[in-house]
Amino acid sequence: MDRLAEEVGTRSQANGASPAAKAAQRPYETRRTFAIISHPDAGKTTLTEKLLLSGGAIEMAGAVRSKGNGRRAKSDWMDIEKNRGISVTSSVMTFEKEGINFNLLDTPGHSDFSEDTYRTLTAVDSAIMVIDAAKGIEAQTRKLFEICRLRDIPIITFVNKVDREGRDPFELLDEIEEQLALSVAPMIWPVGQGGLFKGCYDLVKNDFLFAGLDKTEHYAGGLDDPALQAALGADAYAGFRDAAELASEGYADFDPAAYRQGHLTPVVFGSALQNFAVDRLMDFIAEHAPGPRPQPSDKGPVDPSTDKVSGFVFKVQANMDPKHRDRVAFVRFCSGHFKRGMKLDHVRSGKPIAVSNPIYFVAQERALTEEAYAGDVIGIPNHGTLQVGDTLTEGENFRFTGLPAFAPEVLRRVRLEDSMKMKQMRRGLEDLAQEGLVQVFRPTIGSDWIVGVVGPLQLDVLASRISGEYKADVSFEPVQFNVARWIRSDNEPAMKEFIRQNTMNVVRDRDGWPVYLCRDDWDLRYIMSRNKDIVFDATREIVGQQAAGK
Repeated sequence: MDRLAEEVGTRSQANGASPAAKAAQRPYETRRTFAIISHPDAGKTTLTEKLLLSGGAIEMAGAVRSKGNGRRAKSDWMDIEKNRGISVTSSVMTFEKEGINFNLLDTPGHSDFSEDTYRTLTAVDSAIMVIDAAKGIEAQTRKLFEICRLRDIPIITFVNKVDREGRDPFELLDEIEEQLALSVAPMIWPVGQGGLFKGCYDLVKNDFLFAGLDKTEHYAGGLDDPALQAALGADAYAGFRDAAELASEGYADFDPAAYRQGHLTPVVFGSALQNFAVDRLMDFIAEHAPGPRPQPSDKGPVDPSTDKVSGFVFKVQANMDPKHRDRVAFVRFCSGHFKRGMKLDHVRSGKPIAVSNPIYFVAQERALTEEAYAGDVIGIPNHGTLQVGDTLTEGENFRFTGLPAFAPEVLRRVRLEDSMKMKQMRRGLEDLAQEGLVQVFRPTIGSDWIVGVVGPLQLDVLASRISGEYKADVSFEPVQFNVARWIRSDNEPAMKEFIRQNTMNVVRDRDGWPVYLCRDDWDLRYIMSRNKDIVFDATREIVGQQAAGK
């Protein structure tokens, strides 16, 4: 991946590598692996494209709803994403700028796909939280923030759409402090909003990014610069100066340690659509966002400085390229220096895997990569060998931990419209379950498939993809169950007896783990009270191993 500059056509800037790149002593220290999280329609996908544009990874950023030339978001590749203008799957994009290798993971904004988002967040070292300037903190934003907090992921806040009418910037800062219990450090401040938007002022570098009629950026030095006063006009300048001084003095100064510990969020006001403050946001990530962090395993944390290669599969995607009917496992490397052609131990199966064609992604484009370090994300094409949660090592026997599966909130029976397409439907359900799009359950008695999802949009995506990619039309109908829990016990005879007595309620997930289905929470509490030796779990950790006795 150090050859990214040549492979994707990007070049370091003429002024040389960034201070962060110059300071790095080891290759992995130049890696910045981060995610973008937000509520739907806050501008996450647009910001993703502008970051790619800033990094030289793409030449043209198309608006999500652009109609004139048929463009669609570069990071949205499914038909349903293009048609609805939303992201429903995570994307991985790699690019290089000024000696820093960026691995950007674009996550689904829709709450129905929160499980995919959660798993993606296990693979990042920092995150950008995008907030709509008119709406502030929304429900999905808060949920995703809490996930980041649980994993101690540092967050930088990007308040988007300041070129439109929105809420008072001070009100937004106070809301972040109060609702998220975070100190805020304003870094880039808006000069006006909506129709009065003049540009953005960098409170740290003391320069002004002017919104000229030609949409280019002009700079003025310091609050006292006459050019700044002339550009804004007397009235606008006076109001802006008061606000900028209050923002600088009334909130916390930026503290790199507090940011990396998750106690403080730097705040950048800007406009992804108009490309204001996006370059400054990238500069901040390069300079201050953490490089690869130690990753948890069942044998203790794995430090990125460890010599031997290790990594884990956090996502599997089938049919990214319909022409090739491919299947790609996304691997986050946690240590060592990987080289193309290496044989790595597949811990779950105990067998070696030769990684001959590792790839990296820039939006819809892909290319072979010759090497990777801790923090890098690559794709490994395979035919079902690799699953979410799998660990790859250079001869060591341990498993990375922390990848969750959540009990579904909606259960439906799958109905196949054409019985001659049973094989295609089964292949589609198994593939998409291994992606993490849905959970699939097989009853102990009967041949019906039951799918479990977080929300109904997942069912729409499932039906669309099985029809488009596997040529089988399916529909869904209600079942008598609404609650699902994984079951386990240290008392093996009690477990076997429980399954025998509840054959109609016990199903198996894709990995063979037993799952108890019931009508509602009251039924669950009742069955739990009658079976003290059985543990009912709402979550299950995916650690790259199958259920015993499968």
